[in-house]
Amino acid sequence: MTERRETQKGPIRLRGDQVQSSTTDQRLLDSRGPSDWVHTDPWRVLRIQSEFVEGFGALAELGPAVSIFGSARTKPDDPMYEAARQIAMKLCGEGYAVITGGGPGVMEAANQGAHECGGVSVGLGIELPHEQGMNEYVDLGINFRYFFVRKTMFVKYAQGYVVMPGGFGTMDELFEALTLVQTGKITSFPIVLFGSEYWGGLIDWLRNTMLPDGKVNALDIDMLHITDDIDEAVAWFVAKDN
Repeated sequence: MTERRETQKGPIRLRGDQVQSSTTDQRLLDSRGPSDWVHTDPWRVLRIQSEFVEGFGALAELGPAVSIFGSARTKPDDPMYEAARQIAMKLCGEGYAVITGGGPGVMEAANQGAHECGGVSVGLGIELPHEQGMNEYVDLGINFRYFFVRKTMFVKYAQGYVVMPGGFGTMDELFEALTLVQTGKITSFPIVLFGSEYWGGLIDWLRNTMLPDGKVNALDIDMLHITDDIDEAVAWFVAKDN
């Protein structure tokens, strides 16, 4: 049997000829094409509203949680995979739910740790051009069409972030959280960078380039806590809550 393309569009699963060539986000943000957007965009507001309502409804009773970010490309034999699993397991032991993007790599590892601990393992998926899928360790999964709705859920329902080595998506979540803390939009929000060898160059650049040039101040950089120790990463959240 020929393998058919498939994708997740919000809560809907599409296969074969039903798979569209673009994502909902892409069609919303792409200003090219005919002017019918004048008539269709207002109706998109209702779909966006429904995603917020679904997300708020599903997560309202979640309780204390930590969002864990990192690369979808991290393999199970990578030490960072096991570190993410252990961090999630220990956070679960301290009474936290674990939230990830629901995909493979670091996300799968963190969901696995929370699942094995018997805690709440949450996956917030997103519609992508190439299907990523929800990993098997997610106990509570929500698929979103819009990145900005999904990102709101990560911040709103987490007490802080653990950021493992990752790519553009990981950096996006990291710097959005930093901006929200810096501007006072969220408070008491610990951000832990796990892996000093990976993140050390970024911290050095912030201190040696951005800081001397007056683009940030020292307190902004101090919002980041960098560590290689799993227990220290977990303790950072427990200490902040006590």
